Amino acid sequence: MIRQPRKRTILWILLGAALLWPLLSWGLVHAIWSSDLEACRAARGTGACWGVIVEKHRLLLFGRYPFEEQWRPLLATLLIIAVLGAACWRQLWQLRFAALAGLILLLAVALMRGDIGGLSPVPTKLWGGLPLTLLVSLGGTLLAFPLAVLLALGRRSSLPLLRSLCVTYIELIRGVPLISLLFMAAFLFPLLLPTAWRLDILPRVIVSIAAFAAAYLAEVIRGGLQAIPAGQLLAARALGMRTWQALLWIVLPQALRKALPALVNSFVGIFKDSSLISIVSLHELTGALSLALGGDADWRSFYLEGYLFIAFIYWAFCFALSRVGKRLETAR
Repeated sequence: MIRQPRKRTILWILLGAALLWPLLSWGLVHAIWSSDLEACRAARGTGACWGVIVEKHRLLLFGRYPFEEQWRPLLATLLIIAVLGAACWRQLWQLRFAALAGLILLLAVALMRGDIGGLSPVPTKLWGGLPLTLLVSLGGTLLAFPLAVLLALGRRSSLPLLRSLCVTYIELIRGVPLISLLFMAAFLFPLLLPTAWRLDILPRVIVSIAAFAAAYLAEVIRGGLQAIPAGQLLAARALGMRTWQALLWIVLPQALRKALPALVNSFVGIFKDSSLISIVSLHELTGALSLALGGDADWRSFYLEGYLFIAFIYWAFCFALSRVGKRLETAR
């Protein structure tokens, strides 16, 4: 006789299989995997056309970057992923590794930009796809995190002016959408600055994302700081440490560890928010999809498969980030 819990489990499995079978049938069993346009049209409604990914994968991954030079964004992407993967090991968290990682990231940017070592220059308006998404999200995160720490500490400061400035910044930035900051960075700020001071659009966009993310990260870090008993700081001061030393070596490490789940959640949000830069004509992953299919009447009807491919890439990176966060939570 089958036990009641086991019987329920079998029923749930059968129900899930019945609900998922149409999706599996469309996405795997009857799918077209080659870039055969006629076969894709014949299978419409019964099977997915993954051939559109085969046909347009270079546009999807690298955007309008010159075709013959696309080995450069590919190598830059591999370098960035290698640095991110190595950074997951706490044993490597040393000053030498930070310096090496910074040099590797600069090398990735130099590969994309060119104009050195015999490489032809490629303007940032031609960058796109996955490397642009990684550069924008990583650059925004690296700039936002230290600013967020300073804002969180400033909001808890005993100095009224400093505390008021930090509160004003946080509440002002949190009260406006990211799109408005991107529009100001792309179109308004260049009009207000002298020609000699105008930065390229990509740095302006990265700074805007960093300024926006810092306001949210600051509140997350402030929550971690409030979870640390005040006696920790007092004990450190009693041992002869200065206030900044106690904050840097005693309070902040504990606060960041307590706030780690929320911090990882914010980092995932920054990575996904990078998709908004397509509104200022920077073709990251989602923008590259519109670029790849929007002007091709033959493959334009297979947007769904393209969006599913882009969604899988976002999911893979976000899932990897969540696993890293989980590992750091349990690390000793």
